[in-house]
Amino acid sequence: MKTFMSRFQIHDELSAPERSAPVLRGALSGGGQLPNFLGVLAGSPAALRAYARFRSELRHGTLTLPTLERIALAVSEHYGSEQGIVTHSRTARGAGVALDEVARAREFESSDLREAALLHYVRGLLEDGKPPMHLHEEAREAGWSDEQLLEVIAAVSIEAFTAMVNVAGDVPVDGSHEESRTLKAA
Repeated sequence: MKTFMSRFQIHDELSAPERSAPVLRGALSGGGQLPNFLGVLAGSPAALRAYARFRSELRHGTLTLPTLERIALAVSEHYGSEQGIVTHSRTARGAGVALDEVARAREFESSDLREAALLHYVRGLLEDGKPPMHLHEEAREAGWSDEQLLEVIAAVSIEAFTAMVNVAGDVPVDGSHEESRTLKAA
């Protein structure tokens, strides 16, 4: 069996730089297990804190969790982030997205016409940086507001950042080829 190694150290709450530790403790208290991505990002306290703040603010936006997970799946697929695909497939399923919709989202599609229009907009954003006007208009005609489209751009950017770290760092899929870094009782 091949051993998978990240290009960056995967920190835990004990090995992380001091300024990253509070964010990691917060992540551990919520889920009990530290994702490899956050362990890698902990190597830069500034990047970790910026990521955590950005992610936190987006959770208070107008987009639903199923929509955010569809976006994350599409972006992960676009960048070839196995870590993102696995993580967001699981999270999407937990948010009520059916298996066939998970597969469709990875192809920037959905059987829901409103979601499909949004995913087409996301594809244009990723491929060109400036989606063609017809995709912007189609998203608005499907019922997406300007506020929501701006949140979509924000969600795409944070998911692109996450995918880039995962891909550039060869970050292994959580729990795939290394011991889980589960919070241990003191």
